[in-house]
Amino acid sequence: MNQARFFILLMSGFLGLFLGCQTDTAPHRTYSQMQGETMGTYYKITYYDSLGRSLQPGVDSLLAQLNQEVSTYIESSTISRFNQSEKGIALTYNPYGEDEPYENEHFKKNFALAVSMYRTTDGNLDATVMPLVNYWGFGYSEKRKITRVDSNRIDSLLEFVGMDMVDMSSDSLRKKKPGVQLDFSALAKGYGVDLIGTFLANRGIQHFFVDIGGEVVVSGESPRGDAWRIGISDPRDNAGLEDIQTAIPITDRAMATSGNYRNVYEANGVKYSHTINPQTGYPERSSLLSATVLAANCMQADALATACMVSGADQAMEYAKNDNQIDVYLIIGLPDGSLDVRYSEGFNTYFDK
Repeated sequence: MNQARFFILLMSGFLGLFLGCQTDTAPHRTYSQMQGETMGTYYKITYYDSLGRSLQPGVDSLLAQLNQEVSTYIESSTISRFNQSEKGIALTYNPYGEDEPYENEHFKKNFALAVSMYRTTDGNLDATVMPLVNYWGFGYSEKRKITRVDSNRIDSLLEFVGMDMVDMSSDSLRKKKPGVQLDFSALAKGYGVDLIGTFLANRGIQHFFVDIGGEVVVSGESPRGDAWRIGISDPRDNAGLEDIQTAIPITDRAMATSGNYRNVYEANGVKYSHTINPQTGYPERSSLLSATVLAANCMQADALATACMVSGADQAMEYAKNDNQIDVYLIIGLPDGSLDVRYSEGFNTYFDK
């Protein structure tokens, strides 16, 4: 999550496979690859299409539309227009500056899941956290390190946080205070992954791997002819980008990881991470270093992985216990520098493979 590469695709000779070479185990399939940039990070897609179509123009068009609705880095986007408004916006707002009404389908779906996850996680996933994200230097505003924490300022910003500060009707999205702002960064990459997965499936493609900044959905078989193997990064400070803690063979599932070991900065000897606790106003500092979530769709996995990092290991395990459609894998840092691992029962199925 958040511009970090948490997953590593593990497959022997993967460069050749990604470039479309045939394999010994799947001799009748030639996999294709496309890649590019979106949402401030990369995307990579590997897929088998018996018709040999070039699908990148359609993918890029979809991702551009999604960004135009949910990116806080685009001033004309729907979410930016809402954030800049005093009272809210009409949901027919056209982020392309045209006169005809616009559906804002992607924005609405992100907002709907944000509301749902806010309730499911008792406020640990809160899309109105944007003012605090900006304060700590991780948002769309000027990037800066906080060298002196202003607790009074944080308390004042907390007055704009809470999904009850936003109300959606059939034709508008209203805010109760001018300072309320939305941030879909814990949802949008996962949503984008699902969007592209649906795009491929609707074109009859059964075997694919979609990765946006480490959030992943897979379907069917890998180029080897078996499950796709996805690695979970080693979160220790001295670990390299390609060092992994474990690898999970999955198919027809989505996987997302959130962690406090990549997007961080240090000021006056204190480390600050991008995971902001919307209930305290401060970056979350716990022994939980990363949370990986498996779910039926990547949007839910993405959002829940962030909620796990905010709520901590015990509550993260409760999320999995309360929903048999998800599984969580947690990496916890111990005082001596070693790692502890906790995971829900469903992960045993993957480890057995």
